[in-house]
Amino acid sequence: MKIEVKDISKSFKKVDILKDISITFNSGTIYGLVGPNGSGKSVFLKIICGFYFPSKGSILFDGVNYTSTNNFPPDTRALIENPDFIPELTGLENLKLLASIQNKISEKEIIAAMETVNIVDAKDKKYEKYSLGMKQKLGLAQVIMEDPKILIFDEPLNGIEDSTAQKFRSYLIEEKKKGKIIIIASHIKEDIEYLCDSVYKFEDGKLEKYDEKKTRR
Repeated sequence: MKIEVKDISKSFKKVDILKDISITFNSGTIYGLVGPNGSGKSVFLKIICGFYFPSKGSILFDGVNYTSTNNFPPDTRALIENPDFIPELTGLENLKLLASIQNKISEKEIIAAMETVNIVDAKDKKYEKYSLGMKQKLGLAQVIMEDPKILIFDEPLNGIEDSTAQKFRSYLIEEKKKGKIIIIASHIKEDIEYLCDSVYKFEDGKLEKYDEKKTRR
């Protein structure tokens, strides 16, 4: 699996947010994206996922250009900005509803994903009663439950207690060993230093190699 980003630019109301960005994401690697708020990280991730069209450039998934289509890229799941679910349904009901779209997994896999992020004890609680941290955990469970090959996260561990954060970081490392592409935008130092093999920084609309990380694992 390979994602090739080729000369991507994006403007909103004639304001340049991204400028001629090119990067290749390869299997079995965790990539970190850093930069100040408003630097374009979330916009970049949304373009990869097909939520925004680039003003210029293209993105290829294993050589196939999905930029000009209105299709979500294959075998990709993402959590970008704040998760949102149906308030009157329980956590489990929300995930089952989403899983029914592709009908690839059973309740067993959904429960396993909830266990991975320590939210299974609240599976029968209505989403409207969830705390911010619980909502974030449910969003993470939604990303991982169908075992996608590409995992994309924007500030994934905001508001999550240390024990769950460490457990989820260990999970991501194991998923990397399976050959997955994992892309993480984060302000949390531990996410970047512990997890990421390569780190890139957004600044003034450009993307540059930030630091070759030597992870402690």
